[in-house]
Amino acid sequence: FASGSHHPFCCAATPAGSFPLPAALRMASRIAAAAAVGAAALAAGADAKVFLREGFDSEASMDKWTPSEWKGEDQGKWERSAGEWFADEAKDQGLMATEDMRWYTISAPMDATVSTKDSDLVLQFSVKHAKKEYAFCGGGYIKLMPKGTDAKTLGGDTPYHIMFGPDLCGYDISRIHAIFNYNGDNLLKDDEIKLDYNEKDEYTHVYTLVLKTDNSYQILFDGNVKAEGDISDAWAFPSKEIDDPEDKKPADWVDAAEIEDDSVTKPEGYDDIPATIADPDAKQPDDWDEEEDGEWEAPEVPNPEFKGPWVQPMKPNPDYKGEWSPAQIANKDYAPDTYAKYGDIGVVAFEEWIVNAGSIFDNILVTDDLAEAEKERKAILDNAEKEKEAKEAWKKANEPEVPEEEEFADDEEDEDEVEVEVAKDEL
Repeated sequence: FASGSHHPFCCAATPAGSFPLPAALRMASRIAAAAAVGAAALAAGADAKVFLREGFDSEASMDKWTPSEWKGEDQGKWERSAGEWFADEAKDQGLMATEDMRWYTISAPMDATVSTKDSDLVLQFSVKHAKKEYAFCGGGYIKLMPKGTDAKTLGGDTPYHIMFGPDLCGYDISRIHAIFNYNGDNLLKDDEIKLDYNEKDEYTHVYTLVLKTDNSYQILFDGNVKAEGDISDAWAFPSKEIDDPEDKKPADWVDAAEIEDDSVTKPEGYDDIPATIADPDAKQPDDWDEEEDGEWEAPEVPNPEFKGPWVQPMKPNPDYKGEWSPAQIANKDYAPDTYAKYGDIGVVAFEEWIVNAGSIFDNILVTDDLAEAEKERKAILDNAEKEKEAKEAWKKANEPEVPEEEEFADDEEDEDEVEVEVAKDEL
């Protein structure tokens, strides 16, 4: 065939000087290319590492978890359970806190040690505060700790690398903690990650922390980003620059933005204006008896002419130089390559104070693969969508309905009690 002509198996003209490929060969080429892309994706997935996956799918899974003894009799008892209500009893098994007003501490070794110095970190787990009421109070965070941490003595003062998860107590405290240890100091995030009202219910929620080797981070709630950025900007790690201690504010520096306006003088008689005056609309009652009641005086009302104590007006200060701040110099302690860099993460732990029992911790995942976490999170949340219906069914079966007659009688009793209290007050 001549250059530029149509090949019987080809749908378009070929460029001059080239030889067209039959459609079958071109299709084979595309399939090979697709296979190569798929192989690359599989290779990437194969490179992903899972350092711990814990779903408490069997009673044997509890064998690796060791409760701490640091609080003695005040230490609460954990058990493997799906709670009173659940979407899927087998899938929803987790670590459940069984007693009110107790410390709960338990840990397990990871399947492999992870280093955030040369690996991304994705930490994910779920919490179901099944008995959350208006006055619910309890922690819900997980800790990543150094390999070899003693499980029996593990407590609030035991050094950890990362602490992450929800912290709820009444109406005032509702946040996601993300704490990094740096040179012995536990650094809280500069601004709190608040939980919205609809994020504080009794159903299963998934918390995800993504920490990359370039110091970027994400914190997600049920897959929605609650915070992200660079950890150097959001935690009190040593900053790149600091105030120069040798730089002092000049003695003649003017930092008053306004001064009194001397051109304005207080009006004559200003201080003689009374704060109140006799009500001009008030009238002496018809039955007023001056002999018995004395001379009638109109009640006082605020004086609309009264403007309060005189305050000298202000005007812009022509000598104002702005807020003074010291010069910045390089910080010798600035070392971003060391921020949140831990070479020996080998233990996961829960260390909580919980007021209301019933919280269930589950679906723990420590990996370097965000896609793996996303896949698991979707499965968890898909399952959790059935929880509301499950709870309603459990309540209907376990909390007998009060007959309408009894409800009406209770209402009448409440009204009678209110009437009695009112009568007492009047007496």
